[in-house]
Amino acid sequence: MAEEIVISVSTHETRVAVVEQGLLQEIFIERSHSPGTLGNIYKGKVVRVLPGMQSAFVDIGVKKAAFLHASDLVQHRVRTFNSRDSDAESVPLIEEALTEGQDILVQVTKEPISSKGARATTEMSLASRYLVYMPHSPNLGISQRIEDEEERARLTAVLAMVSDPSRGDGFIVRTASEMADREEILQDAHLLRARWDRIQEDERSVVSPGLVYEDMPLHLRTVRDIINRETLRILVDQPEIRDAVGRFLADFVPDRQSILELSDDEVPLFDKQNLEDQIEIALNKKVDLKSGGYLIIDQTEAMSTVDVNTGAFVGRKDLEDTIYQTNLEAAAAIPRQLRLRNIGGIVILDFIDMVDEEHKRQVLRTLERGQQSDRVRWRITEISDLGLVEMTRKRTHESLLKTMSEPCPLCDGKGFIKTAETVCLEIFRDIQRQRAEYKGAGCLIRASQTVVDRLIDEDALHVRSLADSLDTSISCQVEVSYSQEQFDVIRTLRSD
Repeated sequence: MAEEIVISVSTHETRVAVVEQGLLQEIFIERSHSPGTLGNIYKGKVVRVLPGMQSAFVDIGVKKAAFLHASDLVQHRVRTFNSRDSDAESVPLIEEALTEGQDILVQVTKEPISSKGARATTEMSLASRYLVYMPHSPNLGISQRIEDEEERARLTAVLAMVSDPSRGDGFIVRTASEMADREEILQDAHLLRARWDRIQEDERSVVSPGLVYEDMPLHLRTVRDIINRETLRILVDQPEIRDAVGRFLADFVPDRQSILELSDDEVPLFDKQNLEDQIEIALNKKVDLKSGGYLIIDQTEAMSTVDVNTGAFVGRKDLEDTIYQTNLEAAAAIPRQLRLRNIGGIVILDFIDMVDEEHKRQVLRTLERGQQSDRVRWRITEISDLGLVEMTRKRTHESLLKTMSEPCPLCDGKGFIKTAETVCLEIFRDIQRQRAEYKGAGCLIRASQTVVDRLIDEDALHVRSLADSLDTSISCQVEVSYSQEQFDVIRTLRSD
């Protein structure tokens, strides 16, 4: 659970860090040029309906149109009788529910990721400190993280008090409601319903595409969602942010006002808390384990992989125990790394092969225990015969790596570049293709320093032999602006 929430706000970006025992657990970043859209409600315009994908694209007034699947059209779902499930819901055909040019009220459920636009739904939800309000769903629920049966029974009774069948709406009780005062929960329900009524009124005056409701800014949204009884301190670096957070705490969590602090130190807040170095380390592929083992984390468009290695750890007992101890330590470290790096989607965990079935169970239990502290939903499979665990982690934002970096212009994101030897061989083949053009004339090779060095050193014999066979002269010129893979071969007048 969060011990400290560190908030740093500047003109260009807002950063919120969640810290436990001095270790960075999560980092949220929002840049001024690309403000977050998650949770916002828009009056959008349907720009394209795709029957083949049972989806539509909706212009919500941002750079890329939002994606809306037929299953997210909550108002158009109809109850159907099914022999297996008498309370089933039928998803409508998208072409029957929507038409191009139609106005529609949608909420963003997933930020734009990579080349994809935002994911949208018509199934609205509004969050407060203690509740999530669903104006179109009559369901009532309690967070699964609240395990005490007596407390669940108490909260069920509170839900019965806020339930109003005539409105057709519903609530989910959040984890923060555990042991919360009944009146506070009832007040949250009243405020959420009033907020939805205002949204419906505002929708009438908004011209599509346009913003109807904007969720709280990042620093307030994070405090709302993360603060708990274990939070010892909220540290901010700007007086105006302290005032804004202070007002939020006074209104919704008055008993936690005393933990809010303003850092007046001249040293930047994230430097003072030793967070910059931890963020930098979180961008590396390699994660060292205390035992001497390590993880290799690779992120691709399709999935992310985590490879577990023993590294320098040689153990004390036998090979099976060494592998077990390494896997156990890795299973404890992986949940934090996924949270910190905000890795979502499909994740493949490649543990070192274990023979003992009990060892496999203990590694999986350790992984599941670590997952319990994550606010994002996971699904985990058993360890396969190959030592692999397939899992998914809900993805709502770009990963930390994608947020803070971009593909290398030299390797275009491959992570590798061609060797100087490979480039030299490509140059020779290029010259041979155009041999008629260079015969009796001159040939100038323009390339990077490393390639030219190889041409005039290790490959000098090949260059001379090629020149003789083509009856041409070959010269080289260094281009300092060229990457190792770039080169040009130019026909010149013969110099001999």
